[in-house]
Amino acid sequence: MTDYSIDLEQYILDHIDDEEPILQELNRQTHIQMLQPRMLSGHVQGKILKMLVQMMNPLNILEIGTFTGYSAISMALGLQKEGAVIDTIEINDENEEFIQSFIDKAEMHQTIQLHIGSALDIIPQLDKQYDLVFMDGDKRQYRRYYELIFDKLNTGGYILADNVLWDGKVVEELHPNDAYTKEILAFNQMVKEDARVEKVILPFRDGISLIRKK
Repeated sequence: MTDYSIDLEQYILDHIDDEEPILQELNRQTHIQMLQPRMLSGHVQGKILKMLVQMMNPLNILEIGTFTGYSAISMALGLQKEGAVIDTIEINDENEEFIQSFIDKAEMHQTIQLHIGSALDIIPQLDKQYDLVFMDGDKRQYRRYYELIFDKLNTGGYILADNVLWDGKVVEELHPNDAYTKEILAFNQMVKEDARVEKVILPFRDGISLIRKK
């Protein structure tokens, strides 16, 4: 059976809007300067995040896991409300200068507020209610993130949890020492059983769970 995935991915890229110049440069510099550049959200996911933001029309967004800022800038491009803000948290302080330089180049320093440190420490200090949370931090902490952000999420607000299919490992035999897959499985089951939310998993890339607070 022929594997069409590469051809299909290119077909998709050929039939969507072009990548914005600032994101194109960020993509390139991430691949040049950073370890594990595959952690970047990338063109297709960036477009999806932007359009979801346009549909949801949030005032406040929380992002857990900035990496180099591609997803934060993508979401910021979709903001429509005056005074809308994205709080984005990155644990790796070595990325701070790189991230901030692209936030400044994008002229989004008033829209995107970068927080450096552990999300587990920073989230409780954020005195704000959110309409959208994009969760893409340490997979081993997904349940803790969920518990910390739930009361800060407005009714009718959304959580987007990335990587919930974890490269297909969620349907493979679990290795006893695989803490990442174990936590993703536990998180997915917890969300499934949470009657306070509506949920669906989008089988895009590595899987995104779309969760709406009732």
